[in-house]
Amino acid sequence: MTYLNKNLSSHPPVAPAPAHLPESMMASVRLLPENERLILFTRHSLRERSDGNGFASYQLPLTPKGRVLAKAWGRWLSDNLNYSMDVDSISSPIQRCIDTARLMQEGAGISRDISHQSLLVEPGSLVTEPEKASAIFKEIGALNFINRFLAGSIEGTKQAYQGGLDILSLFYHHQPQHGHLTLAVSHDTLLSAFLAVMMQVDEIDWNDWPKMMEGVFLWFDDAPLDQAKAHFIWRGQCYERLVCDLFI
Repeated sequence: MTYLNKNLSSHPPVAPAPAHLPESMMASVRLLPENERLILFTRHSLRERSDGNGFASYQLPLTPKGRVLAKAWGRWLSDNLNYSMDVDSISSPIQRCIDTARLMQEGAGISRDISHQSLLVEPGSLVTEPEKASAIFKEIGALNFINRFLAGSIEGTKQAYQGGLDILSLFYHHQPQHGHLTLAVSHDTLLSAFLAVMMQVDEIDWNDWPKMMEGVFLWFDDAPLDQAKAHFIWRGQCYERLVCDLFI
């Protein structure tokens, strides 16, 4: 494997987690380093249920609990981490993602720009020809779609490594200053595919699937993109990967 699993030491948080926050997030924040240029790549907060066929329309809004959670999580991060959140955010242009970023900012007591990024929605980092890929997605479902994407066997999509590299490049060019944390809000399919690429996993199952308001903390070495390592913390485990591994 070309990624490394290691432990970082940090001070455990003392404040209780917000209600409905995935448990993994507390395990991850315990491992955060000091004074990096931190990015939190997260799925949006709790949304309304999808329709009977299991597909989540982009029109589905956050639930009242989801709105409370996003605001509470932003407040928790601001109050308990030695990182300033007073920086611009990036988000999928879908409203529930924008609302998640805005509510997290409100909870942190800030009001900053939220830049809508096409790479944080589909078509974007995975899909290039939605008329081909969307029909397959509806036929086989989200998990099978991601696994076939990872295997490179779906028409109308990028190669998996290219999708991962595109997202890494987006994050690299939106890094905050040292000691600051930038929010990047997106969707479960993009987050699951990105993590699989970064961890060199060929197939995932539902246990790997990101929950709503679950995210990965990420930062880079202070080096040009093609020479940097991407460090990330997911579900209480620390990893690193050379960005150049994705330049195929």
